Amino acid sequence: MPFLQNHPYIRGITLPPSGWVLAVLLAVYLFTGLIGHDPWKHDDAIAIGLAHDIIRHGHWLMPELGGQPYPDVPFYYWTAALSGWAFSWLLPFHDAARLSSAIYTLLALEFILLAARELHGREHAAAAPLMLAGSIGFLFHAHEAQPMLAALTMHTAAYWALALLPRRPQLATLVLGLSTGLGFLANGFLPVLTLIPLILATLWKSEQRRTHALRMVGALLLGLLIASSWLLPAWLTSTGDIDTLLRSETSALGNTSKPVVNLFRYLNLLLWYAWPALPLAAWALWSKRRFLRSRSLEIPLLSFFGALIFLGVLSEVRSATALLLLPPLVLFATPGVATLRRGAANAFDWFGMMTFTVFSVLVWIGWSAMVLGWPERLARNVVKLEPGFVGQFRLAAFLVALAAMLIWFWMISTSPRSPMRGIMHWMSGLTLFWILIAMLWMPWIDYGKSYRSFSAELARTLSGHNTGCVVNANLADSIRASLDYFEGLRTVHVKDEKAPACSLLLLQGTPRDPESLNKTGWKKIWEGGRPGDRRSSERIGLYQRISKSRSPAALPELSTEVPDGAPVETTEARS
Repeated sequence: MPFLQNHPYIRGITLPPSGWVLAVLLAVYLFTGLIGHDPWKHDDAIAIGLAHDIIRHGHWLMPELGGQPYPDVPFYYWTAALSGWAFSWLLPFHDAARLSSAIYTLLALEFILLAARELHGREHAAAAPLMLAGSIGFLFHAHEAQPMLAALTMHTAAYWALALLPRRPQLATLVLGLSTGLGFLANGFLPVLTLIPLILATLWKSEQRRTHALRMVGALLLGLLIASSWLLPAWLTSTGDIDTLLRSETSALGNTSKPVVNLFRYLNLLLWYAWPALPLAAWALWSKRRFLRSRSLEIPLLSFFGALIFLGVLSEVRSATALLLLPPLVLFATPGVATLRRGAANAFDWFGMMTFTVFSVLVWIGWSAMVLGWPERLARNVVKLEPGFVGQFRLAAFLVALAAMLIWFWMISTSPRSPMRGIMHWMSGLTLFWILIAMLWMPWIDYGKSYRSFSAELARTLSGHNTGCVVNANLADSIRASLDYFEGLRTVHVKDEKAPACSLLLLQGTPRDPESLNKTGWKKIWEGGRPGDRRSSERIGLYQRISKSRSPAALPELSTEVPDGAPVETTEARS
């Protein structure tokens, strides 16, 4: 409805968006869906379990998960534990702990804005946080307890620091040092190594290479000092765990079977993960090809391809790891927003408006099936996917979702014509879609993803058996974290010296030779899982020792795959 754009009584937002409009939009984006649901498999449950253990048992130097050592860098878990403790009077611990993710996400968006200002000027800078927050892959991880968000924040800070280097070298040195040190403490070696292309590209484009090189060496020494402030005391108190962590970090680097294939998998992931930053970056590459040798474009371009090669060679493809590719891609794509030709800009704008309007209607139809039972066929599928789920009408959630739809229609009807209109509508549409999912579908999603009911059922079963401990043969880390978080249930690893004294065994999946369990003196007494877990690899069995054999090591070969194809997380490498 373009006629509304100039209506004297219906005014839309100004573009580029003013500070308060951008702040409100990003705040709604950040906090919607962050709270109001249980810990979910995988990283979300693990991070919350580690943070909860820190508060409950005080393992600040070396994290523990479910009573077993979990050698890992602890920075994110520290902040999640502190936010969980600080806001537990207002929210459940898991929701309060996730607020640390909101802080990191907010900082990452602020740093990418500052970096874009240094590289491209204030006129184009607002496009950078809109593009980063509007990236589809970023949306999922920004709303979970995810240590890589802390690493991403340090990456965006490093990009800002090196963009700032010619103008304010002292501040840039300090920020880069903090970024490298805290980046290691957030997620290990990988976030630091993927900054090497950025540092080299900045030095290559510098007019004071020797001076700036010395400053970068100073920044790296500061980062080493920050990392050592944890490594040294942790090594003095938990030498074996630090050795395990360092071996795990170094062995994981370069452990890819086919680096070239891995590289193309990252590129294939980015086709949806980095939308719309990727097509806008491609347009910037074409439209700005005469200016590619300028510092503002060459540094993010070289940094992106360098980081991509590093990830392809050094790490297996993971959605969370791909977050490190977004900052250089977004910074390179930022000037492309303003240079889109009118036809392309209108097409992008209409694509965003139509896509999220259609998706929003589909979300409402799905909600109707869950709560009202119409359409009937879809309602049957809802129950089939999550057996036992009963939808309930929630007035507050309904009103919030309805208000979001009305604001969306107001925005797309009144926004003035501007090069920023397309990216603003995309980000707003993605926020609308996420609000609707959080308000209308969250009970159904949480019902299927949470291990709360499974943990309670297992606890009731165990209460009927007088036993001192339970052996854990191959439970995923996220399941062990959930059992400990919800019910305080802790298991003993099958290779632990205490395992022979246990008379109960938890086993995920079906052994390749089920009969061998009976032969070695174990009998299944219970089986459970989440409501929608149907595959045998998803089910968890409780076995009781029925013979006098004291060796739980006499187990059959176990299945090692979870339904999504990822290897089952085990603590063998960390214990």
